[in-house]
Parts: sequence; structure tokens; C-alpha cells
Amino acid sequence: MLGIVSQVGQVLLLRELLMVFHGNELSIGLILAAWLFWVGIGSRFGAGLVERAGQPLTLLAASAGILMLALPATILFIRGLRGLFDIAPGAYLSFFDIVISCFLLMAPVCLLLGAQFVLLSRIWRESEQAVDTVGAGKTYVGEAAGNMLGGLLFTFLMVRYLNSFQSALLVGLVMVATVGLITWKIGHRPAAPGYTRPALLGLIVVALAAVPFLGELDRWGHRMQWYFFSPQHELVETYQSRYGNISVVRLEDQYTFFQSGHLIFSTAGPDAVAPGLEEQEAVEFAHFAMVQHEKPQNVLLIGGGLRGVLGEIIKHPVDRVDYVELDEVLTEAALPYISPRSLEALADPRVSLIHTDGRLFVKEAEKKYDLIIVDAPDPTTAVFNRYYTQEFFNEAKKTLNPGGVLMLGTVSTPDLRGTAIANRNTTIYHTLNSIFERVLPAGDRFMFYFASNEPEQISLDALVLEERFIERDIVAEGFSAGHFQVILEETQLRRANWVLRSHGRSSEAHLEGPGIEPLVTVSIAEQEQKERELPPVEERYFINSDFKPIGYYYTLMFWDELTRNGRGRTFERLLRVEPWWILPLCFIPLLMVLGLRTATKKSKARPDTALAVLFTVFTTGFSTMSLQIAMLFSFQSVYGFVYEMVGLIVALFMFGLSLGAFITNRYIRNKANLNRLAAVQLAIALLAGLIAVMLPRAAAVQYSAVIFILFSLLTFSAGLINGVDFPLSAACYMALGGGAEKTAGTVYGVELFGACLGAVLASAVVAPVLGIIACCLFAAVANGTAFVVLLMSRRS
Repeated sequence: MLGIVSQVGQVLLLRELLMVFHGNELSIGLILAAWLFWVGIGSRFGAGLVERAGQPLTLLAASAGILMLALPATILFIRGLRGLFDIAPGAYLSFFDIVISCFLLMAPVCLLLGAQFVLLSRIWRESEQAVDTVGAGKTYVGEAAGNMLGGLLFTFLMVRYLNSFQSALLVGLVMVATVGLITWKIGHRPAAPGYTRPALLGLIVVALAAVPFLGELDRWGHRMQWYFFSPQHELVETYQSRYGNISVVRLEDQYTFFQSGHLIFSTAGPDAVAPGLEEQEAVEFAHFAMVQHEKPQNVLLIGGGLRGVLGEIIKHPVDRVDYVELDEVLTEAALPYISPRSLEALADPRVSLIHTDGRLFVKEAEKKYDLIIVDAPDPTTAVFNRYYTQEFFNEAKKTLNPGGVLMLGTVSTPDLRGTAIANRNTTIYHTLNSIFERVLPAGDRFMFYFASNEPEQISLDALVLEERFIERDIVAEGFSAGHFQVILEETQLRRANWVLRSHGRSSEAHLEGPGIEPLVTVSIAEQEQKERELPPVEERYFINSDFKPIGYYYTLMFWDELTRNGRGRTFERLLRVEPWWILPLCFIPLLMVLGLRTATKKSKARPDTALAVLFTVFTTGFSTMSLQIAMLFSFQSVYGFVYEMVGLIVALFMFGLSLGAFITNRYIRNKANLNRLAAVQLAIALLAGLIAVMLPRAAAVQYSAVIFILFSLLTFSAGLINGVDFPLSAACYMALGGGAEKTAGTVYGVELFGACLGAVLASAVVAPVLGIIACCLFAAVANGTAFVVLLMSRRS
């Protein structure tokens, strides 16, 4: 139950915080880091508490009761979080606001969970009358198995049928009932006061009595959340989906849809007198895309159909439109609020609505298209970044008919002012240009990108586009052929093309931004000719890929510039990180162990060995989290939002972890063996290197079922070998003179601190700046260093 509560509680708080933090992976890393940090502190605190106070069963019962109340209370605090900050409605929280929020809100629940690990270890050890770390080892196995089961239960059942408060109270209630069962079964051995069972029974009765009110509490919490986010908007409805919480909000006759706190689209309501600004943008987006192909017969639209793009596409003489929308719940939620034109478009016989991941659809598509239109949100998350990478552009290229066109767009600024937005949009241009023969960008506050292998197919000549539009005899409300002259204003068009084509070609371009524009900017045709003579693109910082999502990182920089504190400085400093910086860090533990060994050479004390064992535990936690993030990012690049499969991947990792720990506890008698522990570190390092080699090859496989099997095997193997490590490390550390509970708390806490650092570095720095493969290589280097440190610390 500890593992189940930990996993469900972690996912619940993660989902709730993502709604406040707008769903980017940077916040995921910080949330996980805060979780791991406080669980580690809790385990160390629990070890000290049980040594001084005794009565572990009473402490466990008290912590379970408090936890049952603390988890729902934390969810309620999260929904009112924005009210604690002086921040404008609709604005993002700053980087430091997110850090403070994560570490403060996670503390109560995580401290309790960390302490429970040590308390359970003590109860298990005393129930078996053991004196070693067998209780900690068995608790570790049980918790890992519970984590696996909790992930599956939440992904396949709770997220579909229960709201957050119901899920939180349910797992807390079952935890209290489980502790009550322990007091009934073994209460006479680790003595429990007489009031423990009645108190637990009373908590269960109170929890059951609260169940009928949880639905209204959930609705009230959502209303409070949206009041602090945007007081002008009215929360109309919320929907639970396996892809995230969907919120529908209204401002006058405009409806806006959010998924996990991230803006998906806005549309004028069915009763609107005239199209809103958002629908006008959809009209412009659709027609500007459609005229880029002379005769678009078969069109693939990824996203955007519900905001009005689909209704404008079918005004052109097309034979078929395949419209891919990820979430069926989002479609059902939107139907009562979208315009009549969009409803008519969905019913058009030429339109085929397909609910699946757009990236996966393109990867496995057997049909060919004349035009692929991607109407996805900006790459503010690694999930959305998948539609702006080399791999996706290459998959789209293979799905196009000869002369086919790919079109997409991103938010921009006038004249591409600002280093972050210039870097991001330049990265998208250069990435497209690395795949297609010709790429044409255009726009002001919104940047359009058109790419084709037939150069004459696409054009930025307003007269050419006007002629195509007029020939099709299209009548569009609020849009005419004359709009192309406005969109393609010559001065702005030349400036945007000059920035995107010339920027990103020097070693410091990612830090300095675009250079000074020439006094006279030549025409687009001349710029295309001169571009061939420019220095090559700095691919490390200006080519976006699945395994190095630098475009997503620049979008985070832009987001940070818009907050009240960040100004982009934090992200700019992180861009200076170099891969070789890890090497000097590896020498620090080597020198410390060597120094301690020399200083205590004639002493019976072995602080060098103790340090080596704890460093091993730390690196295992670090590498475990780094590999998990690398695997999830890679798997996500293929499957996207298919959380069931990601949940299954995590479950496989935890299954491997629990199995590895179980095998070690059951079949290895002499666990306090430094040579065996060192061999495990070497095995982890080699496995991390193997994963680094295999990940790109696995992701490149065309068939998703084969990819899933490969990822499953790699994930299970990583969990298995990491599971072997904990019992060996605990036994080695206890052999140096520590008590059982002190050893359990220290080793468990140090492992979690390593995982905390791994979560922050892997998700916020290593994966986006250095690449996902670097996460695996860093894990390999860390455990390779642990292997050497252990060998150095051995004494005869």
C-alpha cells in the first residue's frame, strides 16, 4: 500500500501542478525532484524518530491517518496556488515561483511517505526477530511492486472514473485500513496503545461519510482555480480524460479549451453574432495553407479542426480530408460550443475524423497526401515539440505525394525581436530546411512555414496566391484574395526571411541573437541564392530533433522572458553547459575517498568505504532517474500522449526493480560484499551505454508494436539491475557499523537525493540542451565512477 499510495499520490499532485504550471516538462522535473527530496528527508527523519521514540506501529498509524487528510488538502491548496502570488491574470508563474511552490507543497505528504518506509522496515524486522536490513529490503521490494500496481490502477481505472479528491481519499482510506489490519495481526508484538484501533476506525468512518461531498468539492476547487487564473472567465465545465483534465471556460461569447492547464484552442460560441478573433486567425491559417498547393485533393489536418480550420479547408475543391484529433473526450466536450460551420464540416462526407496521436498516425500512414497541415500548439512541452523535429518532418515528407506541401506555424514577435523567439523560430526553419528542398517562412506575430520538395509549388508571391484563391471561387467570411497582400507585406517579409536564413550560423549565435540587419534587405529570391554561400548551421543549437529537443528549450526561454522575474537569464546560462563538465565532477569523490583512505590508513574506522557505498547509492538513484526520463522522453516521441502505454512502461521498470530486489534478498546470502556491489555498478554503467546506443534505433523502427517490445525490454532490464543494488548497498553500509533503521533511512534517503538531482538535471538541462542520449551517457559515467570508487575503498 505504501507503493500504491506513493505512485497514485505522485501522479495526482503532478497532474494538479501541471494545470497550474501549463504542462511543460521543466516543471515535471522540478515536481519529481521536490517529491524525491522530501521523501528522502522523511526517511532520514523517520529513522531518528523510531530510534528515540520506539513504538513504530503507533507512529505508522498516526502517519497513515494524517496522510489520508494531507493528500486531499494538498490538492485543494494547489488549486488555489496562484492566489498566493502577485501575478497578472493569465500570466505564467516564474521559474522561482515554480521551485518554491513545488518544494513547499510537496513537503507534508512526502515527509510522511518517507517516514513510513523506515517505520515499515522496523515493524517487518521486529516481526521476524531479525537484526539485519532484511526488513528494509523486503519493504523496498513491496514498495516497488506497489508503485507498479498503483501506476496501472491509476492509468486504467482511477483517471477514467474518479476525480482527484476521490482518488486521493480512496488510497488514503485503504492505507488506513491496511495499517488497522497490521495492528490487528501483529499489534501484540510491536506494542500499540489501546486507542490506536478505535482511532483508525473513526478515521475510516469520517472518510466514508465525506464521499458524497467529494464531487462538489472537486467542482468548487476548479472554480477557485480558474478565478485566480482569470477572474473574467467563467468555468463552464471540466472533463476527465486519460490525456489530462479538460476545462471549458467562457468570456462573453468566446469559449476556450484547456488540457492540463495548457491552452488548446479558442472559438466563438454557437450564438456569436460574428466570428471572434480566434476564428478569424483560423480562417487566415487555413486559406494561406491551402493556396500553397496548386491542386490539393487529399489533405491531412493534424489538430485545429474544432477551432474553425476544418470548415475553411473544405471550401476548397478537395476530395478527402483526414482530420486527426488526439482526444475523443475533447471533441465531445467541444461539440456544444463550436460554431455551426465547424459542426457542418465534421458532418461533411469528405471529412474523416480520426482520434489518435497525429505523430503516430503519420509514422504508420499508408496513404499519401498532397498537403499536410499541422495546427498544433507551440513546442512549449516536449510532447508538442514532437511536431517540430527532424524525425517528424522526415516522416511527413515520406507521407506526401510528389509535389506535396507541409505547412505549420508558431507564435512570433514583430521583426523576431528577442533572442529566445529568434532562436526558436530559426531552429524550426533550419530543421525544415535540412529535410525539404525549399522552405518559405512568412509572418509577423504568427510565423507560417511552408516546405516542399518541388520548389515551384510553394510561393510567397501575393499575386500567385491570389490567382489560386480566385480560381477556386471561394467565399470566406472575413477573408478575401486581398488579404494575401497584407499577410505578405514586403518589408516585414524580407526582414523575417533574413533573420531566419542568416541566424544560427556562428558558435555564439544561440547566446547573442540575430545580428544587425543590412540597410537594404534584398528580395526573397536573392536571399535564397545567397543562403547557399553562408556558413553552415550550428546543428547543436539550431537543429531540433526527438533526441535533442532544443526547440522546446528555446520556447521555455521565451516563456521565462514573459514572466515577471526570469527574463530568460536562467536558461541562457544553462545553454553554456558543456558535456565534458561532468568529468571534473567525477574526480571529486575519487579524491575524497583517496584522502580519507590515506588519513585513516592505520585506523580501524573505514570512512572511505562508507563514503564509497553512499556515493554508489547516490549514483544509482541519479542514473535510475536519468534513464527513466530518457526512456519516457524517447517513448513519448513515438507514442505522444498515449499515457496507458507510458504507464505500462513505468510499471515494467518498477516490476524489474522489485524483481531485482527480491532475487537479491532471496538468493544472495552474503550481501555485504564490496566486490559484488562494484560489479553491479559496472553492469549498470554498461547497460546505460547500451540504452544510449539502442534508443535511436528502437525509435526509428516503423511498427509501433515492435518499438513497444524493444522499449519494454530496455526498461525492464534497467529496473532489474537497479533493483539488485539497494539490498547490497544497505547490507554493505550496515556492515560498517550502522543500525538497521539508521541504515535503511540513510541509504533510502541518499538514493532519493540522487534521484532528485537526476530528475532536475535530466529534464531541465541534459535532455533539452545536450540531448536525451546524454542522459544515458551521464548515467553510465556516474556508475562507472562509482565502480572505480568502490574498488579504491576496498581493504584487505
